[in-house]
Amino acid sequence: MFAPGHLGELTRLIPFEMVDAVLAATGRVQQRVRLVPARVVVYLLLAGCLFAELGYQQVWRKLTSGLHGLALASPSGSALRQARQRLGPAPIRALFDLLRGPAATTATHAVRWRGLLLSVIDGTTLTIADSAPNNARYAKQRGNHGGSGYPALRLSALLSCGTRSMLDAVFDPVSTSELAQARILARSLRPGMLLLADRNYAAADLLTTIAGTGAHLLIRCKTGRNLRLIRRLRDGSWLSIIGSLPIRVVEAQISITTTAGTRTGHYRLLTTLLDPHTHPAAELVTLYHQRWEIETAYLELKSSILAGRVLRARTPDGVAQEVYALLTVYQLLRTAMTDATDSRPGLDPDRASFTTALNTARDQIVHAAGIITDTVIDLVGTIGTQVLAHLLPERRIRVKTRMIKRSNSKYQARGPAIDRRSYKATTSIDIISPDP
Repeated sequence: MFAPGHLGELTRLIPFEMVDAVLAATGRVQQRVRLVPARVVVYLLLAGCLFAELGYQQVWRKLTSGLHGLALASPSGSALRQARQRLGPAPIRALFDLLRGPAATTATHAVRWRGLLLSVIDGTTLTIADSAPNNARYAKQRGNHGGSGYPALRLSALLSCGTRSMLDAVFDPVSTSELAQARILARSLRPGMLLLADRNYAAADLLTTIAGTGAHLLIRCKTGRNLRLIRRLRDGSWLSIIGSLPIRVVEAQISITTTAGTRTGHYRLLTTLLDPHTHPAAELVTLYHQRWEIETAYLELKSSILAGRVLRARTPDGVAQEVYALLTVYQLLRTAMTDATDSRPGLDPDRASFTTALNTARDQIVHAAGIITDTVIDLVGTIGTQVLAHLLPERRIRVKTRMIKRSNSKYQARGPAIDRRSYKATTSIDIISPDP
């Protein structure tokens, strides 16, 4: 009965003992051994995220397809639904809380800057099944042409920039603002961290909350914001104050030059790193680009794993269960990828392909392979071997304007005038010091 409860090679990162301990801690161990035990339901939910296009009965067949010679159960769709309802969201949330955190890596240059762990916070939305219970908690978004056809939730995450692993996450109805969620995520900020965020997060009370955790911040703000000049510093930055919080302001003009011409943008950054000698302004401006790592993580969650699909669950408890399962699976894949890149000294975690890791993990589930670690422990495994065999090229400078488009669409996102060519680019940064 317990044989279908596995996650292929990823089971090594979330072993049976861990799942059993979480079930015991949350009071969800079955009173009697049923057709689908609680431990098996946990793995079924996680596997369901790896096969987002399938129903749970089909996911069950994926879990059992490599288990030959066993008298396996064949539960109905109703039995699987009741098993998920009995489990509830608490064990999956406890698993995510257990696994979240910065993936350990030897590539310190990729995750730290001058000894500070680089982290980023931002929000996104996920669409969920259109059902009466879901609509009662999660409203549909308003918009043109009648608004969204599905209810949605707002997900905010705190991410480690270098490995793109989850440090924390929270989700609510879209009526809850990203700022409110950020105040909750501040619980996971610590001294020795540097938080990056866009100008939506430059509210005075939130800056004070973040600084109160002991973490430092580097947040963009509107260039027209009225900030009092207290003192100009040698590197062109200047000191100000927001509320009672001392702030250093870095203003810069960034120009990108290609054969097609030059684009120029104006940035104003706020930071609690007040010493220009230990934290130069030009380096802070360059560092702020790391903020976009969280956009790539959301792409991996919503496009690579979910492939743009809505979540399956038709009740709020089911939604919570599925979202925590999704975040847990994402964290497991990121951990496996980091283990692989760490096996080659100096290899940047950015070179690991998330799609390669995802597809290999799916194959390992179908074959029920790599579940039990051999006597000789291999931290890389089949997933890591495939990641290392198909590394991404080193990143180039982004020169195109960010745009939203549907993949494989027969329609142009912004008409036929989009320039899709690649250019060699030169970036220049000029620090702007205010007039006296």
